[in-house]
Amino acid sequence: MDILFLVVQQTMFFSIPLLIVALGGVFTERGGVTNIALDGMMIMGAFTSILFINKMHGSMSGQSLLLIAILIAVVTGMVFSLLHAYASINMKADQIISGTALNMFAPAFAIYVARMIQANGVQQITFVNTFRIPKVPLLGDIPLIGGFFFRNAYITTYIGLAILVVSVIVLYRTRFGLRLRACGEHPHAADSVGINVYKMRYAGVVISGGLAGLGGLVFVVPTSTQFNATVSGYGFLALAVMIFGQWKPMRVLFAAFFFGLMKTVASAYSVIPVLNTLGISSDVFKMVPFIATLIVLAFSSKTSQAPRAVAIPYDKGSR
Repeated sequence: MDILFLVVQQTMFFSIPLLIVALGGVFTERGGVTNIALDGMMIMGAFTSILFINKMHGSMSGQSLLLIAILIAVVTGMVFSLLHAYASINMKADQIISGTALNMFAPAFAIYVARMIQANGVQQITFVNTFRIPKVPLLGDIPLIGGFFFRNAYITTYIGLAILVVSVIVLYRTRFGLRLRACGEHPHAADSVGINVYKMRYAGVVISGGLAGLGGLVFVVPTSTQFNATVSGYGFLALAVMIFGQWKPMRVLFAAFFFGLMKTVASAYSVIPVLNTLGISSDVFKMVPFIATLIVLAFSSKTSQAPRAVAIPYDKGSR
């Protein structure tokens, strides 16, 4: 039972950041802009927020410090995403090239700044993890479920699930969501009824940047005590989750848990008796999430239905 608790909790730790970042991808692609810079945005959000935690842990700790760091991660991701939005929407640049450039810039920037501001000149930013919740009052006492979801938990897990609920409501129950989806499907039709396609696409990209920045922090905090200018390719895994989830939040949830389970197998195989006795090299287990990504995309890409106008720059004068 202890092993089962460990597997479920680790799966949650890996799945929630995937869910958050993939939902960010849903917002931007539903608006018509593809964003492969999610990985770079995760790195930037994690960098600024972990740096803040590193500098402030002497005077603050616990959930108050984490909540402020969350705000910093979100704002950083939103600001960084404006570069992609400007290039893709205003300049009508190739969105893949723009995203690739940001993915290359983010880790280099994080390493350079970390080495410049730290006295010892190292790029790793360490922090003290004071954010784990040993047991949620009352809920942690529920048999079985309490052990799975309300012990040794992080507030970021519940924030991620709340973001899922809000995303469903915003996309399918609000005027904003209807307009955003219209801009990703038929931007000229949306423009003809008075919807500002440029503003809606900016909104989608900025939302994706904020969620990606948050996802970077949510990924680092439960799984490490240092940040080394990388999120282990989680931004690209989030893109796979988004595609596997067919750009629909509830399907994205199940896809995120599937890939989170694969990541758990890769990282915690040594404590799972069945896997540990196979005698397979650790390098093979580390490849499991990415092998699963290739297999899933190979079978699901044929039936994938992306928004019709995604990655196509909008030009008012064209028809």
